[in-house]
Amino acid sequence: MPAPVPAPSAGRPSALLPGAIHRTVGVPGGRIHCVEQGEGPLVLLVHGFPESWYSWRHQLPALAAAGHRAVAIDVRGYGRSSAPAATDAYRMLAHVADNTAVVHALGEESATVVGHDWGSPIAANSALLRPDVFTGVGLLSVPYAPRGGPRPTDGFAAVGGDEEFYVSYFQTPGRAEAEIEPDVRGWLAGFYAGLSGDAPVPDGHPGLFFVPPGARMADRFPAGELPDWLDERDLDVYAEEFERTGLTGALNRYRNVDRDWEDLAAWDGAPVTQPSIFIGGSRDASTTWMSDAVEAYPKTLPGLTAAHVLDGCGHWIQQERPAEVNRLLTDWLRGLRG
Repeated sequence: MPAPVPAPSAGRPSALLPGAIHRTVGVPGGRIHCVEQGEGPLVLLVHGFPESWYSWRHQLPALAAAGHRAVAIDVRGYGRSSAPAATDAYRMLAHVADNTAVVHALGEESATVVGHDWGSPIAANSALLRPDVFTGVGLLSVPYAPRGGPRPTDGFAAVGGDEEFYVSYFQTPGRAEAEIEPDVRGWLAGFYAGLSGDAPVPDGHPGLFFVPPGARMADRFPAGELPDWLDERDLDVYAEEFERTGLTGALNRYRNVDRDWEDLAAWDGAPVTQPSIFIGGSRDASTTWMSDAVEAYPKTLPGLTAAHVLDGCGHWIQQERPAEVNRLLTDWLRGLRG
């Protein structure tokens, strides 16, 4: 028999976000840490790499003020959530199961799910596989692209030419950890700054996503001050969590792309039909590289309400442009309620 799932923990006030509470809920794979604010229809917020629930610090109070029960999770492998040892415990099906279990553990039957970066495909696949639970889906930065094409690692291996695409660089357990973990704070600062909309990009710069032979990703990070959207305190929040947990759980998401491709074979090319919204940044490679996926939205997201690309915005969209993202999300959610 499977182990019983524990009841949600009692909420405790957040020292980082006044008005919010922290709790943990049991899921079949362990526990998920949640930060919750507000009352009303449930909106589940799913972060990406390398972030945490804290990435939604601007959205939680705005969604609560708009009449929603906003809940941001630490994805498995991050923060205060469980971090299973097995690499294959981070496959997409496990994340969908976590999201579904969180909704039910919170006493709800359904939710709107909103994801950023890796959280975007996790949100999309949650809606695809569990339409009975996830009745609307918001996608930030990374467009929805249905399962298809060649095996992902084969495709990524062909992208870089003489250099190595970052997803390939992340594949071998321990390799990226050896670069990042000796100076977590410094690496995060460079990665966050390098993917920001205000990051300087000199002519001919190959970008952060390609690693020359024998080099590190960090060799191409910009030097200098933090971007305007990230202060020293914010960086401390992220760095302290990853210094405590390490990066393996976070990186294991990348190490499951082939398993996801195999697991989702029955959904090859499948559309997500629930009401949806996409918000990207004009200076975000995740949005611009996947422009074909955005153009395919009439077929792949037939319930799409709108696709917004914020001019001059980089990858960390809900942190770089919180007021715009909050307005777009709350307007969209209001439309769902009728």
